Amino acid sequence: MHRVAIIADDGVVPFDLSVPIEVFGRARLADGRPAYEVRVCADADEVDAGHISIRAPYGLDAAVEADTVVIPGAGDIDRSVPTAVIDSITAARGRLVSICTGAFTLAATGRLDGRRATTHWAAAAELARRHPAVSVDPHVLFVDEGRVLTSAGAAAALDLCLHIVRRDHGAEAAAQAARSSVMPLERAGGQAQFITHEPPAPAGASLQPLLAWLTDNLHTNLTVTDIAVHASMSTRSLSRHFRQQTATTPMAWLNRQRVRRAQQLLETTRRPVEQIGDLVGFTSPTAFRESFRQIVGVSPREYRRAFPAG
Repeated sequence: MHRVAIIADDGVVPFDLSVPIEVFGRARLADGRPAYEVRVCADADEVDAGHISIRAPYGLDAAVEADTVVIPGAGDIDRSVPTAVIDSITAARGRLVSICTGAFTLAATGRLDGRRATTHWAAAAELARRHPAVSVDPHVLFVDEGRVLTSAGAAAALDLCLHIVRRDHGAEAAAQAARSSVMPLERAGGQAQFITHEPPAPAGASLQPLLAWLTDNLHTNLTVTDIAVHASMSTRSLSRHFRQQTATTPMAWLNRQRVRRAQQLLETTRRPVEQIGDLVGFTSPTAFRESFRQIVGVSPREYRRAFPAG
């Protein structure tokens, strides 16, 4: 079983620590077995997490041996990180994942040098100043560099952890983990960490009802005009509200949801690939393949081979 070690150190942010425990702990394989074995490890018997204290059941050896090591953020980026923590991350053989300001600890090991990374937007400039060999992107929710992944703060940890579950075990496992944790599916990693709004939208201006309607109508050949008519908006107003609330365009959002639905169908059914593209609303096999590859990184057929229907 894939072992996930989550490092708890003095000053750890409880939310950053709990997110990977919750997401990886709830993820299940198609046959119902746990997808991960989660171990919380520390260098001390008791960890000071601000308002609470934590007793971790494993030592740092668990991090060295794990398949994935998660470094949660800390409230004080100027704290002194124990040498044992740095050494365990440096020696780790598995995939490395930092959450929020955990990127500072990860960068201190040199494992981020020459890589693109992110952290909480408010700490990004300081991370770049301290570690000039790291290409810091302050705008995105998370960065996937293969064996090293980093996320922004707070809810972006949910996005990254669900992204990892999807990458490891497919869209259905990620959807199940999200449902079990009562969370939405992850946003795109390149989405902005925060969106600067114009004056607050009036009551009833939320796009949630429209997004729900779009999700129920992925199979329909919708245009921006169709969506605007349903929302009782001009196309210009629709685009503005979408940009404010989702940081993307209506059609880009719709295509992403279509691809996510296609991933689930590829995993859970034996329908032909071309038929799945049609079922989720793509107008041609070519459009389906191009959008799928752009969002997922592989073709629909390659994805099906990686996550075949049981």
